[in-house]
Amino acid sequence: MSLMRETDPNRPILEIAGLTMDFGGIKALDHLDLRVRQGEIVALIGPNGAGKTTFFNCLTGIYKPTSGDLLLTPTGKKTRRLNGLKPNKVTEQGLARTFQNIRLFPNMTVLENVMIGRHCRTKARVLGAIFRNPGTMKEEREIVDRSYAIIKKIGLAPMVNEFARNLPYGAQRRLEIARALATDPFILLLDEPAAGMNPQETKELDDLICLIRDEGMSILLIEHDMKLVMSLSDHIFVMDYGKKIAEGSPGEVRRNPDVIKAYLGEDITHAHA
Repeated sequence: MSLMRETDPNRPILEIAGLTMDFGGIKALDHLDLRVRQGEIVALIGPNGAGKTTFFNCLTGIYKPTSGDLLLTPTGKKTRRLNGLKPNKVTEQGLARTFQNIRLFPNMTVLENVMIGRHCRTKARVLGAIFRNPGTMKEEREIVDRSYAIIKKIGLAPMVNEFARNLPYGAQRRLEIARALATDPFILLLDEPAAGMNPQETKELDDLICLIRDEGMSILLIEHDMKLVMSLSDHIFVMDYGKKIAEGSPGEVRRNPDVIKAYLGEDITHAHA
């Protein structure tokens, strides 16, 4: 793969080409193509078992794809091929994710959970941590300050010293997003962030995602809440049985007969109501 410097501002910062994932002869992903551009909110939708989370797992290094390319081109930087990278190395490249099932450290505070997300950006090594040299102590202060700024931005400052296990469900979801943001990503991957939320929590999530996007970050979203998807997304990809069956703007997807047949049903016409 030739690592050429990016010069086309319209070129995707994330491009998935021909991604295939086989499990014992069963194709969980079948030559999937997908693109995300700078500052976009892109949604990936489809019925349960369509392969959406498998795609996230391939993209973030949890699974090694059978074939295909995962290409990352941060604006103004060189293209990197993510295939074969371990999850921590993918995070270092600028991708961060949340999970369908919340994966917080329940016996750690809000602040401590977010500070953990900064680990991939720290420079201190074992000796620095042991002897507490000035550089290490300065970096630790910066980690605390950066983590608190993120917590404040997402509206959890009053809970900064609460244990994660004591937070309301919606706040736990936002905390997981905060920990992902602490890795300094330029693409945020959200796996069903509205799952289990009540209407008020979903509205707060909508506002938070828009805030993150308005700061220039790209967001790739897996979600079943069609009202949320249709209100947020710039572009939507639709999957069924591991294949992409449609893509387009929310309006185009809403009217697509293949999408309606496979997944959305008649209610999709009212998702903007």
